[in-house]
Amino acid sequence: MAVSKGALDGVFVLDLSRILAGPTCTQLLGDLGATVIKVENPKSGGDDTRGWGPHYARDTEGKPTDLSAYFMAANRNKRSVAVDIATPEGQALLRKLASRADVLVENFKPGGLAKYGLDHATLLAAHPGLVYCSISGFGQTGPNSAQPGYDLMAQGYGGIMSITGAPDGPPMKVGVGIADVMCGMYATIGILAALRHRDATGEGQHIDLSLVDSAMAWLVNEGTNYLTSGQLPERRGNAHPNIVPYDAFECADGHILLAIGNDAQFARFCDATGIPQEPRFATNLNRIGNRTDLMAVMGPVLRRFTKADLLARLHAVGVPCGPINTIAQALQSPQAMARGAVVAMPRDDVDGGMLRLLANPLNMSATPVRYDRPPPRFGQDTDEVIAELGIDSLQK
Repeated sequence: MAVSKGALDGVFVLDLSRILAGPTCTQLLGDLGATVIKVENPKSGGDDTRGWGPHYARDTEGKPTDLSAYFMAANRNKRSVAVDIATPEGQALLRKLASRADVLVENFKPGGLAKYGLDHATLLAAHPGLVYCSISGFGQTGPNSAQPGYDLMAQGYGGIMSITGAPDGPPMKVGVGIADVMCGMYATIGILAALRHRDATGEGQHIDLSLVDSAMAWLVNEGTNYLTSGQLPERRGNAHPNIVPYDAFECADGHILLAIGNDAQFARFCDATGIPQEPRFATNLNRIGNRTDLMAVMGPVLRRFTKADLLARLHAVGVPCGPINTIAQALQSPQAMARGAVVAMPRDDVDGGMLRLLANPLNMSATPVRYDRPPPRFGQDTDEVIAELGIDSLQK
């Protein structure tokens, strides 16, 4: 049986990005079959995240490698090429790579690549079919465009921190770099759309995407709630502004989640737990208006049940509920195992000969996700890529 090619087989991606947003995007493209060349700076030892420990893959002698867990999260299916972009030789090599690329992704400060002749205007003039994606903190325009962008600042500036956390606590960021990750997702979508346009017309284009723009876009219902009402959303912890009860609730031995989305589910919930069905709680609108009173009624009742007992009762009557897993419990759960949430990639220069990574969640019947290349060591593919370009070294 023939091995399926990836959906993006034949697409060449030049990756000039680092940290998380750009690498998330290019890893997704690589998972879908694109050839991705990751350019890393030899003066700094490569992508900053290679040094973001404390957790590293260890070599066969037990010593830490430059494969940090953080770096490995966003850099499989890539080849690493060490290039000093500040040198004429490095610039010439990158221009040659760009001449062969379908896609270029970069996250330098706006205008930062112009002095090397690698900015979007220069490269699109030379290669009109190129899809050139620029990722930055605030975008290529606007009063804040020159400011550096990090996930924490994007979460703060974009508004999500103002509605995350306990009502009586401080503003809180999401537990992972979600502004970076979502920006990488938007970048992937934009690149795929631009490639379709290029394939239809021959015309490439510049994609200008920022962490802050992305963070504001995924305010979703809370952003629209504000635009519709003019009222600022409140921090509600795990509670929902438009659905009650939708929160984490304490049981005798911990907490569970309830996500009761309609009145019929709430009635079944009351029957299963013995909570009285009162007119003031009969509809979701009433429950929103009487949220505090309902929580006061529910609390003592739910604390009588163990987590296992309550979840079993509610699952039996079709009430949406679930556990709050640790990462270990989530990744080792029967559901995760059945769905292949973790992928093992062989690499014979690390302890155990294998790297365990989070899998891509896409399940595609005709062009499945590929796991062809484990995250690369710094510069490991430099000679191979240079040879493919038909030159002997960076000096030519």
